[in-house]
Amino acid sequence: MARIVVLGSGFAALTAIRTLRRQGVDAEIVVVSPRDTLTYLPSLIWVPPGLRSAADLTLPLAGFFARHRATWHQGTVQRVTDGGRRVITDTGEIGNDVLLVASGGRFLKRLPGIEHALVPCDGLPPALAIRDRLDAMAGGSIALGFASNPAEPGAVRGGPMFEFLFGLDTLLRRQKRRDSFELVFFNPSQQPGQRLGPRAVTGLLAEMRRCGIRTHLGHKLVRFEERQVVTEGGAFDADMILFLPGLTGPAWLEGSDLPRSPGGFVQADATCRVPGLERVWVAGDGGSYPGPDWMPKQAHQADLQAVTAARNIAAELAGRRATARFRSELICIVDTLDAGMMVFRNPWLNLTLPRLRALHWAKRGFERHYLREYRSAAG
Repeated sequence: MARIVVLGSGFAALTAIRTLRRQGVDAEIVVVSPRDTLTYLPSLIWVPPGLRSAADLTLPLAGFFARHRATWHQGTVQRVTDGGRRVITDTGEIGNDVLLVASGGRFLKRLPGIEHALVPCDGLPPALAIRDRLDAMAGGSIALGFASNPAEPGAVRGGPMFEFLFGLDTLLRRQKRRDSFELVFFNPSQQPGQRLGPRAVTGLLAEMRRCGIRTHLGHKLVRFEERQVVTEGGAFDADMILFLPGLTGPAWLEGSDLPRSPGGFVQADATCRVPGLERVWVAGDGGSYPGPDWMPKQAHQADLQAVTAARNIAAELAGRRATARFRSELICIVDTLDAGMMVFRNPWLNLTLPRLRALHWAKRGFERHYLREYRSAAG
């Protein structure tokens, strides 16, 4: 029986496992990750206002693995060798007949003084820290911003930072504390969020003006200090800094056999195959793919890539050609805690909807739908 090794247990990994079984693949599946839990990262924005707790967003995966006949190997990947056939972890080595890299990306924490900033999408601890620090503040300045990977400008995750920005504005207004706080949004670009499309950027900047949010745009970041953001266009004070750096690939790629893109990701083609290697595939944020410059690093795109990779793996195991290609598609609801602004983009259409209350509830409904399988599997 063939052995498929899946690196990671996030969105792309779990979607790939589910798709493999739906495609009738009866191979052994081994999942390599440090934890057998899923943290639902899109809802971290609701932790500071108390709409979600750590328990709400952390789902055990033992039931899901059992349902899909997948074995969990607890371990952290150190490197991949032998053309992808051998995975070396801190708890042992695992051979495979098929390798799927779905271990996600990581934030580039190289900016001097980055330790003075909270990285909200780095998991539950920073989201909880934002909640606690905000509760302890009587007033002051909060700076929020994001940046990209200079070697691969598309490797950026800006949408969540817009959500934290508008969510904090709404929360402070609800608490009748907004007049005691200054919110400052900063970005090296004059037009932040360009992957969303020009109408979306115009709308987001207009919403910032409407909410009284100050902007500091178009200046390269130099460093963070304990209570200051320093850019080439000047510095400004900040009692709390929230920042999303650009993304790069997993650290274990150093010393591994897999080809890398300029930005440090696993190189992939439109079928999610890693070129030059046999039976090695990649899905999700850890890969660099051909496509439009606006192609997002988000869970929805990771799911689309995971389905494609799984279908191609199934085809090859059945002796067929692997011809499936993923589609490039961006779907984003920029939640404001009481409403939302939606952006949809594919190669033919770029649609932007203004701030609507129904979109907040649509986002909450999607969370419930997406997590239903994992919650039911957990019993």
